[in-house]
Amino acid sequence: MTETENSSAPVDLALLRPILERYAPQGRTALLPALIEAQQVYCYLPAPVAVAIGKALGVPLAELHGVIDYYSMLHREPVGCTVIRVCSDPACALAGSDALYERISQHLDTTGLCGDFEVEHAPCFGLCEHAPAVLRGETPIARADRATLTDLMQGVGESPRGIIGGDIRILTANCGVVDPSSLSDYEAHGGLVALRQAVTHMKPADVIAEVKASNLVGRGGAAFPAGVKWESAAAAPGVPKYVVCNADESEPGTFKDRVLMEEDPFRVLEGIALCGYAINADKGYIYVRGEYPVAQARLRAAIRAMRAAGLLGARILGTGFSFDLEVRSGAGAYLCGEETALFESIEGKRGFPRVKPPFPTTHGLFGKPTVVNNVETLCNVPFIIERGASEYRQIGTQKSTGPKLYCVSGDVERPGLYEAPFGTTIRHLLFDLAGGLREGRNLQAILFGGAAGAFATSAQLDVRMSFEDLRAAGLPLGSGVVMVFDDTRDIRAVLLRLSRFFAEESCGKCYPCQLGTQRQYEILQRVATARTLPGDVERLADVGWTMTDASLCGLGQTAASAVLSAMKLWPEKFS
Repeated sequence: MTETENSSAPVDLALLRPILERYAPQGRTALLPALIEAQQVYCYLPAPVAVAIGKALGVPLAELHGVIDYYSMLHREPVGCTVIRVCSDPACALAGSDALYERISQHLDTTGLCGDFEVEHAPCFGLCEHAPAVLRGETPIARADRATLTDLMQGVGESPRGIIGGDIRILTANCGVVDPSSLSDYEAHGGLVALRQAVTHMKPADVIAEVKASNLVGRGGAAFPAGVKWESAAAAPGVPKYVVCNADESEPGTFKDRVLMEEDPFRVLEGIALCGYAINADKGYIYVRGEYPVAQARLRAAIRAMRAAGLLGARILGTGFSFDLEVRSGAGAYLCGEETALFESIEGKRGFPRVKPPFPTTHGLFGKPTVVNNVETLCNVPFIIERGASEYRQIGTQKSTGPKLYCVSGDVERPGLYEAPFGTTIRHLLFDLAGGLREGRNLQAILFGGAAGAFATSAQLDVRMSFEDLRAAGLPLGSGVVMVFDDTRDIRAVLLRLSRFFAEESCGKCYPCQLGTQRQYEILQRVATARTLPGDVERLADVGWTMTDASLCGLGQTAASAVLSAMKLWPEKFS
């Protein structure tokens, strides 16, 4: 028994022993999993626990504390064993999350439950179509304002089942149809045809050629050609090679990857395995944000099922191809959605972005050739391999091929995930698929691309949603966020929330972003309260363009995008 530095309560380190025995052989790369599991045991990370983990994994204590402090879901000080996180980002704020937070806080105070529960504001959970959302421990609760406070304390409430629609069902064909825990059900609905075909009848180079011919580009926002990335990693010298599925979907307004992982996990795994075969990798990681406990559980169960069936592990389907997968959990850091910061996190470090070049295809995870794609991108691959690139190119437009998932939230009748071919108009998505605005309301703005996006107005409703058409209209497709605001909403308040998000999520590695996000937030506080100072408009624009031009990674480079867009559309709101 050992005493903590900050508490007289004893710490039973015997409870830590199974965790250390499991993770110590892996060394530093197991640091985040070990910390997460230890916190589940102790409710926080007491000093003796941190010391023991650091010694077992060979991590200096100063660096270990840096890692703990970096991730918002890890705690060095005592907190309630059950943390109730209330989303504070725009979609949930529109649905009343601030008032819900106050109700929960008052309930804890008046009932004396503060020692058992901790309530906190938190960034987007990827439950935007179920706003306002709450994460009670590891239990997500949809439309939490409809639950009684007693039920919320017990984790009882509406389950966030997928709200899925659209003009086509390719990526979402199994969602709500297939049992996500059943490999046989997945196969019965056409699953694994592509994987079997690839590893038994195609060479790795043939798989890459088919992906290249499909013109599939990344669906996470950068839109880089997937086949080119795979080809580069396959040709790069050095072994081992890795596939990383970026499932750290943290952009406010984005929830498509969560739906795919929760409703059709085997398709995600099949897409990753196809990539592993194509580039001759023998190991893959799925990095899932910590706020997605259901997705993590279903992916881990699916991995076990595929291993048992000989579809992961050594000599898959009796061939010479061996490939295995591991799920890694994030712990509350938006920046880990940036690919190199994600690598750092898997390696047991703070999620700071790396300077590029070199690029991941030659120097990625553990310094080895790595392909990193997001969930939606990889879920396209089974269709491409099974049906062929030619059929895939028939969907969408000439320059934007295939299906696309759109995350529609905010002031529409039917928030949800909608699948449509590239080339669908904004009007069709919002009014035909999502049901239009609520009765008596008029459209004020649409935020495309999430917090790092830009605003559209009713004048752009007939723009086609393709990379080329949106680019011509000055709008980013990003990860597929389409957040709608009616004419009762204060855009300045929306911008304030977005700027607070970036100020809190900036890692501080580069000064343009570290200082710029803080200055942007301070100025927008004055704008939102009509207390602007002389020169604030000019300063806001200057800070925004400086971050855009000089920041190290995508967070700082896009932190001012929505603000600069709003300043152009509604200059009167900033005076």
